[in-house]
Amino acid sequence: MKLAGKTALVTGAGRGLGLEIAHGLAGNGAHVVLHGRKPAELDEAMHALAADGASVSTLVADLADEASTAAACRKLVEQRGSVDILVNNAGVRDRRPLDQLDRAALRALLEVNLVAPFDLVRQLAPHMPDGGRIVNITSIAGPIARAGDPGYIASKGGLDALTRALAAELGHRAITVNAVAPGFFATEANSALVADPGIAERLSHRTSLGRWGVPKELVGAVVFLCSPEASFITGVTLPVDGGYLAHF
Repeated sequence: MKLAGKTALVTGAGRGLGLEIAHGLAGNGAHVVLHGRKPAELDEAMHALAADGASVSTLVADLADEASTAAACRKLVEQRGSVDILVNNAGVRDRRPLDQLDRAALRALLEVNLVAPFDLVRQLAPHMPDGGRIVNITSIAGPIARAGDPGYIASKGGLDALTRALAAELGHRAITVNAVAPGFFATEANSALVADPGIAERLSHRTSLGRWGVPKELVGAVVFLCSPEASFITGVTLPVDGGYLAHF
């Protein structure tokens, strides 16, 4: 129970990787605040965690909307007093090649994937005790690229850079800021891709471990970076990708 007494906000926690991360933090003693845009989905997730004995609450907000984000931050501080851990997991994906991605579409990606994490840190860091933890969920699409997806790649690469910048900004308060970069994970959002035997075949040759990741396999890295054991680690992006980046 290394996180006992801590309050952790996990964005995009109604399902998928965010919900698994919430399970992991709660299992280590934190009170977890599940963020999302869909109240019914959040309530279902909250009841599932509570049934396992977790201390959990919910926070509804549209992170693409500045006023909604600000109101949610005020509500969270009023309810909990402070936030010890922030996991910026919420993100959107819009795969379009360059000639189909206009400014409005790019801005929409950046608002959720890059601007919202910045804004949450800006608003919550003053209410975070010294020694707090911030973990951004980026992607292996940050350091590498392929044709047909410039907006998402730019947003995740920007989040990598923001991680380093925030580590420099907040280090004087012993607040660490790190990132975890998932590879190919078999989540609900990727169900169509998981069912594609061609992709499974590609991963069998392209990754060191030769398979899709299971969502629970991401959790340990996040919990570690939120724990006291990671007190001298900051400004780092940790790939959790089954060896995708290492395998050529």
